[in-house]
Amino acid sequence: MEDQVKRNWDQFLELIRKIGGYNEAVALMHWDLRTGAPRKGVELRSETLGMLSTEMFKLSISEEMGNFIEEFSKPEINEQLDQVSRTIVAECKKEYDHNRKIPADKFKEFAVLSAHAQTLWEEAKENSDFVSFEPSLSKLIVLLKEFIGYWGEKDTRYDTLVDQYEPDMTVAKLDAIFSRLRDRLVPLVKKIEASEHKPETAFLDQLFEQEQQEKFGKFILEQMGYDFEAGRLDESVHPFMIGLNPRDVRITTHYLQDDVTSAVFSSLHEGGHALYEQNIDTSLAGTPLATGTSMGIHESQSRLWENMIGRSRAFWERYYVDLQKHFPQQLANVELEDFYRAINRVENSLIRIEADELTYNLHIIIRYEIEKMLFNEGLEVKDLPRVWNEKYEEYLGLTPPNDGVGVLQDVHWSGGDFGYFASYSLGNMYSAQILHTLRKEMPQMDEYIAAGNLAPIKEWLTDKIYRFGKSVTPAELILRVTGEELTPDYLADYLEEKYTEIYKL
Repeated sequence: MEDQVKRNWDQFLELIRKIGGYNEAVALMHWDLRTGAPRKGVELRSETLGMLSTEMFKLSISEEMGNFIEEFSKPEINEQLDQVSRTIVAECKKEYDHNRKIPADKFKEFAVLSAHAQTLWEEAKENSDFVSFEPSLSKLIVLLKEFIGYWGEKDTRYDTLVDQYEPDMTVAKLDAIFSRLRDRLVPLVKKIEASEHKPETAFLDQLFEQEQQEKFGKFILEQMGYDFEAGRLDESVHPFMIGLNPRDVRITTHYLQDDVTSAVFSSLHEGGHALYEQNIDTSLAGTPLATGTSMGIHESQSRLWENMIGRSRAFWERYYVDLQKHFPQQLANVELEDFYRAINRVENSLIRIEADELTYNLHIIIRYEIEKMLFNEGLEVKDLPRVWNEKYEEYLGLTPPNDGVGVLQDVHWSGGDFGYFASYSLGNMYSAQILHTLRKEMPQMDEYIAAGNLAPIKEWLTDKIYRFGKSVTPAELILRVTGEELTPDYLADYLEEKYTEIYKL
């Protein structure tokens, strides 16, 4: 790299680091809001978040940023950069082109509103009061529709939102993928419903002390390789992971005293997200590439650890005895095989994050279809509870008794995260395809898990996925790791094999 180009590049990186500093401060405030900030301070905190987010936004679309992007995009200069540096330029250009179309005052309005709306959602969920949350949600959707107008509508308005979480994914592709998956899973659900070999689950319906749940959760996170010196575990209404930087990746869970499995699996889920962020190559720190390549790939890691490892028989061959030590009165007389079958029971349920691996995908399809209706088909916000309940009756044969366990159960819409939900099912598909390759390359995988030796799995995932961060696209990554483009067939195969054995189909 020529001297002048090198000097300009260093200045470019300094601007990127400055934006990253604002982003870290904003993320820290969001974490604080979700984990115990005083309720009376929320409104003023939201204003501060809006101010800082707007300053960050202005830097990302500044004349200085535009000049750097123009310079480093010139062929004669771009060819002097290595591949990672070219990817940084491309990512900054994508964000610059995306953000500069939004007026700064509109961006600030959205940032303030979404920060405040998340706290309003917590109160509305607690009180099963959709009416109190409806005005904020309506304003968020109106603003997003305005933003889509600025960005430019893709095939549909909803396509524009989906692309932000899973680059190059479209509604047409998702419709086809979900249709294939539904065709494989619905008959399997019906076979399970007809099976006489259903697991006994009554022993899970007991009280489990929160303190012991927390101790066991931290133990499992340490076992899977989560670095507590680069993160922490807290409690929140809705579990989440937030990466402030690669050396500060925090997770939350929630504790239900009458369901020990909820915190265990939400901790494994968020821990999977965190392992991804903690193990990105340090050379990418301070750049826009120091994060997951897409939310679908990110969810593949949370679902892999939560379900494909965390709900496996091999996992509990090693860790069930530890769970029994934490809850001797509740589990001392429960056999391992009975526990394994119980935590893998299939039953239609109202709550997405508590759903089994099989019906979970139906929860996602419901949300995906509702979001399409909101942005493509004119569904009004006031009709959301009715449509939600109708979808749950159609897909799962259940009607929520109140909005707290119905349309208000997820945090995502309160933050304006429309287009995200498809990432969860995409993550399930990615994870099954990755697992298939992992088992081929590591045939002793179950032996490692049963011995409590999870390090080789984490090392394989770091080498194949984590370390690259956002320096490769999701399509490139899944092709590089598995040798194939994404297909739902591996997920369907995995579920059919697992539940055929559990339910003796």
